Amino acid sequence: MGLRRSIYKSPAQLRAMMEPGLITAAALAAVREHIAPGVATDELDRVASEVITARGAVSNFQLVRGYRHTICASVNEQVVHGIPSERVLQPGDIISVDAGAQYRGWNGDSAFSVVLPDPDRPEIVAERERLSQVTEGSLWAGIAALSRATHLGEVGAAVQEHVEANAPEGGYGILREYVGHGIGRKMHESPSVFNYRTPDRGAEVRPGLVVAIEPMVVAGSDATFVEDDGWTVSTVDGTAGSHWEHSVAVHDDGIWVLTAPDGGAAGLEPFGVTPVRMR
Repeated sequence: MGLRRSIYKSPAQLRAMMEPGLITAAALAAVREHIAPGVATDELDRVASEVITARGAVSNFQLVRGYRHTICASVNEQVVHGIPSERVLQPGDIISVDAGAQYRGWNGDSAFSVVLPDPDRPEIVAERERLSQVTEGSLWAGIAALSRATHLGEVGAAVQEHVEANAPEGGYGILREYVGHGIGRKMHESPSVFNYRTPDRGAEVRPGLVVAIEPMVVAGSDATFVEDDGWTVSTVDGTAGSHWEHSVAVHDDGIWVLTAPDGGAAGLEPFGVTPVRMR
């Protein structure tokens, strides 16, 4: 009979997760600097790989069976799990980039979205920028909720509330089949972190809990399908998607966003929450 590992980490284990979080953040920052019209998504993959390996880590995405890339690059109607390729980015595209690093047996996982400028289609750019801003805002709303929650279900409720309050007329869709997760020795661990309200209160929030919160929001219907490559998740109606994610630790003195160099201070400030660095 196999042993079940607790979802709660010790203070020493939490501290060990800081470096893979920072490596993940550095890789994504480097990718962001290279995003521009005319750049292929497999070039972004190379940039992330160089940063992660230079820091003595490995891509935890490449540890997933059947996946050989460092990042997921999802463009426009692709919401998550897009495979880097020779596809060249175009003005007005929205791209979501997801990456993670494993360092000394511990993992980080994070994602962001960005919209490329397009002076010829300002309306499209504005629509997609709003989608990305609302999705990012819902991520920080979820993290802020985690800082005061008693159970993990409160995070999903906060994410959904933020999306509903800030979406344009007609609303946005929140993906239901893909959710956040615990993170630690493995990139994907228990418990699940839903991005919407559920009847289940979820796991108890207490020191030692580390979760990857990752809202995936679309401009239209939340119906998706997996493309023929077996990975890429795209919207059925062809509307754009956005994906934002951070790995967050709950510790004795508060919370700390492991995949943000400032621990989440800037993102949490509008919510009146101050992250506390782990001792």
